[in-house]
Amino acid sequence: MSKKQASSTAQPSLKRRRPSPALSKFSLFFTVTLSGGAVMILELLGTRIIAPYYGTSLYVWSSLISVTMIALALGYYLGGFLADRHPKLRLAHVFMLAALATVMIPFLSGPVMQLTNPLGIRGGAFVSALLLFTIPLTALAMAGPFVIKLATQDLQGVGTAAGSVYAVSTLGSVIATLLLGFYLLPVLGTRAIIFSVSLILLALAVLLMSRDKKGFTSPASGLPLLVTAISVGILTANGYAKADQLRHGFKVIHEEESVYGWVRVVDDQKHNVRLLLSDASVLSAISLANGQTLLGYQAIIGLLPLFRPAAHDGLLIGLGGGHIALDLKAKGLAVDTIEIDPAVADASLKYFNFKPTGAFIIGDARYETKKLNKHYDFIIHDCFTGGSEPTHLLTIEMLRQLRGLLSNQGILALNYVGFTKGEGTEAVASVYKTLKEALPNIRVFITDKSEFTDFIFLASNQAITLNAENPDQRIQWLLDHEYALSESGGIVITDNFNPMESMQVRKSETYRRVFMERITPELLLL
Repeated sequence: MSKKQASSTAQPSLKRRRPSPALSKFSLFFTVTLSGGAVMILELLGTRIIAPYYGTSLYVWSSLISVTMIALALGYYLGGFLADRHPKLRLAHVFMLAALATVMIPFLSGPVMQLTNPLGIRGGAFVSALLLFTIPLTALAMAGPFVIKLATQDLQGVGTAAGSVYAVSTLGSVIATLLLGFYLLPVLGTRAIIFSVSLILLALAVLLMSRDKKGFTSPASGLPLLVTAISVGILTANGYAKADQLRHGFKVIHEEESVYGWVRVVDDQKHNVRLLLSDASVLSAISLANGQTLLGYQAIIGLLPLFRPAAHDGLLIGLGGGHIALDLKAKGLAVDTIEIDPAVADASLKYFNFKPTGAFIIGDARYETKKLNKHYDFIIHDCFTGGSEPTHLLTIEMLRQLRGLLSNQGILALNYVGFTKGEGTEAVASVYKTLKEALPNIRVFITDKSEFTDFIFLASNQAITLNAENPDQRIQWLLDHEYALSESGGIVITDNFNPMESMQVRKSETYRRVFMERITPELLLL
């Protein structure tokens, strides 16, 4: 027999080597679509779980993306290896593991992040993500190779099957990402979504087992799924149950998740204080006895009319509890407000007695300020979250945009938390230098004469003066708390080059430590 004849004889047997799959290709592709969607949901929700504890910095996002890539690589390899060498391991088993590992995340998140806390923001965020998400993401990634093998009838169809599996998996990721960001997260919240994903994966495992007659030939072979189902059911029921709202003297009276953060209104019953929290940031703190603010920097901003007595309107970027707007309103100024997070805006209206004194705008300041067509005597830049300011709001492009909204005598007031010495002073110097590039006249005040404090930058096209001879105690206090910054050090922050994320690491870690000392760390856990 010739080589050509031998080759043609071997090809038909090669095609007959694989039996038809127990599931149709449509069912298999639907399965991998769900697994791809679950991967993206877990990756995105990872930031909502870790951010309250470690902040919403680039380091948290980098950690989650890195861990996801590690898990996908590991899952693709293990899935292919096990599908070829361990035929008793079925696709249903893969989804059993994914369901069980997913439902455990909310219960393990607290202990894991407390364990990793000594590693700091960068190390802690990465190791937390690694411990919490590697197993469920790896299990979900294993589904792809299993489906490819089940969907492939002969070697000539391997490329088509592999391409189709990865295509529909990516499609599932896209759909899940849009659903999560636009609808599911604001409506359901992180915990409910995680438990729901676990139940969906469990249901998928049951469906796969029921169709896989070859892999589950006896009642005993279904025992692992039964144990998994019972475990997931018990944990889910416990997880859906309403958590205790009183935590070591702190009573959570309202909480809402948005795409920007985990917003809570908390009463500190020991000190009779009401707090507005977004993740690990204190956006507002008022006395329950008299409603007065307890944040020192807001008191300084309330003194702005001393610099421009004829001022009559202002713009507040970063609403918080709305105290600044109300304080300025009491002094005769109408204040427009811009707040990016609708959950924060809603909490200010319901729990902090805020009533809009001007335009009430919900949206990102970079976008919303472009649509404004009026000039303001005061613009208050008060944006703070997770121990750091959003860096895209500190660039020269943004500050010039705000300069265009100032009246001739207008003042831009910018609140920035930083250090007077040591690591982190370069960040303060950079904010100063960038402001100086936009507006020539600057004065700086601090709330406390300490190493870690609030810097209140006042910048204007015109001179900013105070009469040192005036006996007004408010003026004398301001002069006593004025802070001199030199022209040296720092950089001009731009949209193109903005290293402020790395410059604010010490600040984020210090702020988080202060938060945990004054407010129970339990409030940072899912």
